Amino acid sequence: EVQVAEAGGGSVQAGGSLRLSCSVSGDSGSKFCLAWFRQAPGKERRAVASIDIDGGTTYTDSVKGRFTISKDIAKSTLYLQMDNLKPDDTAMYYCAADDGGIGYCFGALDLWDNSDFGHWGQGTQVTVSS
Repeated sequence: EVQVAEAGGGSVQAGGSLRLSCSVSGDSGSKFCLAWFRQAPGKERRAVASIDIDGGTTYTDSVKGRFTISKDIAKSTLYLQMDNLKPDDTAMYYCAADDGGIGYCFGALDLWDNSDFGHWGQGTQVTVSS
């Protein structure tokens, strides 16, 4: 069974930084496309960044140049470094893993939804004040 768990959310002022982490444990033979999603109150959950088995990354336009997704294979941990945070970044952030593509991410990140990923964490809140 694959288990996904986020940590590292919190409150920060605009311009500040936070780093989220996500442990992905379970079937050691699984190869994942890994992603961070976020959901603001009253809005749909949307992907913000992804990383595939080869380390290839993609970002939604609104976070390019500010967020960095990375992973530590030895620790089975995914990270999201968030710099120059803005109030619009306030949301619940979710870590997601999908093994359907044998480690590769398919499709356009901005069109992904819940059905594209089979494993989810419980979410961690990020609040950015102005």
